Amino acid sequence: MLSAGALRAHLLAARLAGPVATSREESLRSYRLFAARDPRVLLGLDPEGDWDQRDVMALMADKCGVSDDPGLTTGHDVIDPERTLAALDAFAERLGAAGARREPVLIGTGHPHRLLGFYASLASALSAAGCPVLTFAKGSCVDITTRFGLRTYNLDYVRGVALVREPGARGAASGTGAHTHSPLPVRTVLGVAAEAGGPLPGLVVGDHGWVCGAGQLGFDAVGLADTDDPALFVGEAEGRVSVVVPLDDAVRSDYYRPLTRYVLNRACLSQ
Repeated sequence: MLSAGALRAHLLAARLAGPVATSREESLRSYRLFAARDPRVLLGLDPEGDWDQRDVMALMADKCGVSDDPGLTTGHDVIDPERTLAALDAFAERLGAAGARREPVLIGTGHPHRLLGFYASLASALSAAGCPVLTFAKGSCVDITTRFGLRTYNLDYVRGVALVREPGARGAASGTGAHTHSPLPVRTVLGVAAEAGGPLPGLVVGDHGWVCGAGQLGFDAVGLADTDDPALFVGEAEGRVSVVVPLDDAVRSDYYRPLTRYVLNRACLSQ
C-alpha cells in the first residue's frame, strides 16, 4: 500500500499540490465571478450564503491552503498537500461505504483528457464490489453555452465514466471527450434516470458541474477541484457536497495513478 508520506512526496513532485500550474490571477478571477453569481463559475450551485470575494478567498485558504492575502495577485497558486491527503482519506472513506452498501454510483467528468483514467479505475473497483455503475442517457444531446455560443454535445460513457463529446464526434475518432464545467450533463442523466424509474445514484463522483449539479439536486456527491473552482468548496461548506479533494485537475493523466492506488487501498476496494 502506498504510504501517506510517499503520496505526499508524489503530490509535490507532480505539482498536484504545493505550487500548482493554476495562476493566482485565475483563482482571484474565479472568486470575483463567484461573488457576482456568474453561472460560469457557479457550476450549477445556488449558494445560500452571501459569499463576497473575501469570504470566498478565506474559504479557499481554509480548504486548499491558498493565500488569504488580497494583495497577492500574481504568481502560482499553492495547495497544501496535507489538506489534499486529508480530503483523499475522506473521499476514500465515502467510496468504501458505497462499496460496502453496494450503492448505485454515477461517475462523470468535465476533464476527460486528464482524469478519465482515475475515474474509470474507481468505476471498475466499485462495479467489482457490487455497485451498479449507472449509464443512463447515453447518446442524449445536451445544449451547453460556450464562449463560441450555444453548442450541442452528446452524452457518452467510457469505461463507466460519463462525459460529453463534441458535436459530430464519434467513437475513438473523438478522443476522450470534451472539457466542460456545465451542470447540464448531470441534470440530463439524473432526469432520464428518474423518468426510467431508477435506480438513482446513492453517490455521484466527479468534478465541476457533475458534483455541483448533483449536490444542488440533493444527491450525495464527492469530487476533485482546483484552486479556481470555488463552487465545489462552497457546496461542501454549505452541506450540499460531501467531500472535495483540492488538487491540480489538469496535470498529466498518469500522475493521478498513485492517487488511484491510495484511494482504492484506503477504501478496501483494490482488485
